[in-house]
Amino acid sequence: MVELGRVGIWTGVLDAVPSVEAQRIAGRLEELGFPTLWIPETVGRDPFVTAALLLSATTGLTIATGIANIYARDAVTMANTQRTLDEAFPGRFLLGLGVSHHHLVDRVRHHDYSRPYSRMVEYLDAMEGAIFLAVGPEQRPPTVLAALGPKMLQLAGERAGGAHPYFVPVEHTARARQILGPGPILAPEQMVVLDTDRARARETARKGMAVYLRAPNYVNNLERFGFTDDDVADGGSDRLVDAIVACGDVDAARARVDQHFDAGASHVCVQVLQDDPRAVPEAAWRDLAAALT
Repeated sequence: MVELGRVGIWTGVLDAVPSVEAQRIAGRLEELGFPTLWIPETVGRDPFVTAALLLSATTGLTIATGIANIYARDAVTMANTQRTLDEAFPGRFLLGLGVSHHHLVDRVRHHDYSRPYSRMVEYLDAMEGAIFLAVGPEQRPPTVLAALGPKMLQLAGERAGGAHPYFVPVEHTARARQILGPGPILAPEQMVVLDTDRARARETARKGMAVYLRAPNYVNNLERFGFTDDDVADGGSDRLVDAIVACGDVDAARARVDQHFDAGASHVCVQVLQDDPRAVPEAAWRDLAAALT
């Protein structure tokens, strides 16, 4: 069983540094007391090669994919990669799977994105039937799905180990727990900006949010919680920014994390936003570790 701990770090910044530096950073996060590090997959490094490098450079840190794109590799490869990492680093790798987004699947990878939910169902079926003839676990370790809407959340509870929602308000965590039931993992991502200048912090938040407000999956999900076109326009209204990003000091970050736990989260992965998105936020991680771990 994978142990995520209470609060982990979600970051895409490791693609901005050499792999040996990424290993050092993973070691530093482990020293700070964070139990889990979440890494994405878009058009950067292969997340499983990176996971193996980070796991080999640490002794107890869990690495989770947030998320691995099901259109990037077939289901047998995905299932057996998961088993391979679990055999090499028992209980320290969590596979997060998702359908990604239309532009990344259709235009970048040249796959058909017309039936993402059905594709995920078929993919999970194929993973369950994958043949694995190497030394490793007889049963596949748990998987979480990047689930936003009710159907995918229900699938995450019934066919996977739980859900990893991204770019969501606390209200989504409460609804997700209702749909998942009490048992499955619920690990929402939470963006934070550590800056007590409210106006400046919101502008930093808007820079970090911009790419997601162009993605229909996220915008459609926000509409389920009462946000409108006006909220999404022009980088996001103050109301939307404050719902998605915890701006302020470490106490503000801790309060938002606590809200997710009160709403039913079993783990929260915190993502630090900065004015320079490629800068490694080590000082912010240190401050958060003192407050959250």
